[in-house]
Amino acid sequence: MRFMRYLKYIFLSVLISAVIVYGKTEKEPAFSFGVIADVQYCEDVPIGTRFYSKSLNKLAECVKNFNAIDLSFVIQLGDLIDRDIGSYESVLSVFNQINTKKYHVLGNHDYGVEEDKKQQVPKKMGLNSRYYEFRLKGWRMIVLDGNDLSYYAPAESHEHNEETEALFQKIKDRGAANAHDWNGGLSSQQISWLEINLKQASRSGEKVLLFCHFPVYPSREENLWNDVELIELLESYPCVVAHLSGHYHAGSYAKKRGIHYLTLQGMVETEEHNAYSVIEVYTDHLNQMIGVNLNDG
Repeated sequence: MRFMRYLKYIFLSVLISAVIVYGKTEKEPAFSFGVIADVQYCEDVPIGTRFYSKSLNKLAECVKNFNAIDLSFVIQLGDLIDRDIGSYESVLSVFNQINTKKYHVLGNHDYGVEEDKKQQVPKKMGLNSRYYEFRLKGWRMIVLDGNDLSYYAPAESHEHNEETEALFQKIKDRGAANAHDWNGGLSSQQISWLEINLKQASRSGEKVLLFCHFPVYPSREENLWNDVELIELLESYPCVVAHLSGHYHAGSYAKKRGIHYLTLQGMVETEEHNAYSVIEVYTDHLNQMIGVNLNDG
């Protein structure tokens, strides 16, 4: 496997079902995809553990490794930049060298641009919609926009402004750890769209993977504002396998009622190492192959 020539990795097996028929488990995945979180590039000196300008070279190494293996797609989980609209030109010129299909999730730092340029952000990434779905080999990938309700992304309507304020006040009143204005939430319109997709996936026998910049489980201050409501919705659909996110730069893994919650380590946080993953998708499990150090031997 050419992947081994470029990248040291460890395996983390994530079971989709508690029952595995070992004699029928595939030797090869149905497909594999690459995933990156929190590149957060800008030309600036490090602040704390965030090495902003180093992300460009790390992303270039990541792209080289992704291009050396057979991936069905690559998805970045938001915060492609840290700030400044000009950062997009530099980071996209590297990201777009990936030679397979590419998908974007919007993060909060992606809107760290001048106020009159915020409407340009989705178009910079080639997005016609801020949330969307695509399908592959019996799987439905659902990309959520956790900035739909927020104080930093451009509101699409007065109705969204009111819903933003109502949701934020609700979680603030209950003392939620994630009641911060640098987080965001899903609008009722997006949740309705999501439920339609989950119903369709259930009827068609598809399994579902969700991608959002903001984690939802376990509870922490970086979570999506309406994390509790989203988890309740996902748990009512057995077709949901996993939720992948960024935003919490340390990364984490947890499982709740059969759904796997994987948060990727932020690329911006690593000085000498790199941070990204390849996910192998099987009928009964996922393998996460984690890039740990490209410069060590």
